[in-house]
Amino acid sequence: MNRRQFIATSTAAVASVGCSSLTQRHEKLIPIIDTHQHLWDLDHFRLNWLDEAPAVLRRSFRLSDYLEATKGLNVIKAIYLEVDVISSQQNDEARFVTGISKDPKHPTVAGVISGQPENEDFAQFITPYRDNPYIKGLRRLMETTPGGFCLQPRFIESVQLLGKLGKHFEITIQPSQLNDALELVKRCPDTQFVIDHCGTADPKAFLPESQRGGTIPMHQAKPWQETMSRLADQPNTVCKISGIVAHATKDWSAVQLAPIVNHCLDRFGPERVIFGGDWPVCLLGARYDQWVNALKEIVSNRTESERRKLFYQNAMRTYQLA
Repeated sequence: MNRRQFIATSTAAVASVGCSSLTQRHEKLIPIIDTHQHLWDLDHFRLNWLDEAPAVLRRSFRLSDYLEATKGLNVIKAIYLEVDVISSQQNDEARFVTGISKDPKHPTVAGVISGQPENEDFAQFITPYRDNPYIKGLRRLMETTPGGFCLQPRFIESVQLLGKLGKHFEITIQPSQLNDALELVKRCPDTQFVIDHCGTADPKAFLPESQRGGTIPMHQAKPWQETMSRLADQPNTVCKISGIVAHATKDWSAVQLAPIVNHCLDRFGPERVIFGGDWPVCLLGARYDQWVNALKEIVSNRTESERRKLFYQNAMRTYQLA
């Protein structure tokens, strides 16, 4: 099952997360840049995938909702992440994110737009955004595409073009196709890549079968670990710590998420990891504050310098916010 299919069938309840008050007090002053913020207004945008999504997602999620979800967490900036609008609205989405990023009252300061690198007219689509300082990169969702999709010659050329334009490419792909992502990264050495959602990792892969709640993980633990390690060996990759709580069991805790988080932090190193909220999709497993506090609990034994890089400093560099 890929992530899109999981979203379509998930009935996961929001779990309660135990996070020590000591951890919360210690982390309170660290600012957060959320590098994976979704907003959608269904009065203006069409998201076909929502037709089969759980009811919790089948409504508009606007700025007021985001501010309420992040209240008290010291989220000072956010990066908008494309929401898979229909192709005819992709330029409209780019104009939308540009507009909100210009607004000093809005926490969103930049965005990653959607596009179709496999198309012949991709260069015509993306080149006008070369000098737009608010458009930092592009994501083409590959959760339902066949194997080898991102290795088509035109796709590779398009991703290479992103690097020439000073934009990066965000990878959201089925875990079974992470080797395709690795090959794409190797063929585009001058393009920066962000690996979303820890390579679409599934926490259930690290649980005994008896603790998986009757569901089958999207991947096995060892192949995911090995391929993510090889991706980390590529100097043009950054790992986004995001999205994993949506795949957790109903009774999840920080302990269940820790194997994924720690593997990514250890292999990519403190300089190449960034935090992402994945709100509101995270609601399939947890409230925003529960996800943040669980992650803080997991990294509480790491140095303050490493935590600041994860939650704030690395995002400043990756998304060129300075």
